[in-house]
Amino acid sequence: MSDKKALLILAVAFLFPGPGFSADWVIPRTTYYITADQQKFPDFPAPPADGSKTDGADLAALVDWQAKRTTEQCAKANSAAHAGFEEFFGDTSPFPRPLPEAAAVIFKRVKTETDGAAAEVKELFKRPRPFLRSARLEPCLGRVGGLSYPSGHATISRLFALMLADLAPSRKKEFFARADEAGLDRVIGGVHHPSDIVAGKLLADKLYRKYKKSPAFRADMKTLRGLLENKR
Repeated sequence: MSDKKALLILAVAFLFPGPGFSADWVIPRTTYYITADQQKFPDFPAPPADGSKTDGADLAALVDWQAKRTTEQCAKANSAAHAGFEEFFGDTSPFPRPLPEAAAVIFKRVKTETDGAAAEVKELFKRPRPFLRSARLEPCLGRVGGLSYPSGHATISRLFALMLADLAPSRKKEFFARADEAGLDRVIGGVHHPSDIVAGKLLADKLYRKYKKSPAFRADMKTLRGLLENKR
């Protein structure tokens, strides 16, 4: 099959998806900062085993949040559904408002590569969403698609927080607290287990160490530093 024909088939499949196919969950893979091999983590810790004590605690925490969550909490969690920089850090950003276009481009680039790396790890374990594992659970964020472990939202919010902490270190605690809040929102909303959030934070830490060795990433960080509202 020619490359041109293969691309045409992929395009048709994307525009006219068949049963069981969700275009929302076709996550692109990029290698702008690190290679495809560097985005793989074959030794990443596995999620709690089904039926284990930790797994039971995961599901119990979700049931507890389901019983006590408020409409306002669900609305807040839903407001960050697309996991973009502005959704997580727009009101606490160290950049001028509106966010400079150059900064927006960089954060989108980081998100795309990080989402792809997270998807790579998700495929290792294929852990279902919690509401698919327990009939007691009904998420207030909807029965979203995709896999559960690690949480992509927890990964990218933590990755953004790591970047911001390096750019504006005096506000480090604030940025990490906001990222933790973003992860918890996914538990409150019923679409992730608590252990998915812990794994997302771990993945972000691992990725960030690799990103910081990338000349392209260091150049983007230099650009961001020059765009800070109060340059440091």
